Amino acid sequence: MISTFVTVFLAELGDKTQIATLLLSAQSGRPWLVFAGAATALVATSLVGVLAGRWLARWLPPQRLELLAGGLMLILGGWLGVRSAISLLHLHP
Repeated sequence: MISTFVTVFLAELGDKTQIATLLLSAQSGRPWLVFAGAATALVATSLVGVLAGRWLARWLPPQRLELLAGGLMLILGGWLGVRSAISLLHLHP
């Protein structure tokens, strides 16, 4: 439980979700409602991850699952990088 907490805490620290939450809190003037919504959303997405991981673990060995997750992260990172580069090129011709 501790390693999961530390991993998720560090992964979420300073990411776009935290920045969006910061902005929502500043705009709404109701930080506790924003906190409750953000916390509920994180719990819900974590539940999806846990259930999907449990289902996938039935069909794939742990090493294959790690390789699949790493490949997916590389694909998503590359896709976001290309989109950002295209966006920058359109902003600054």
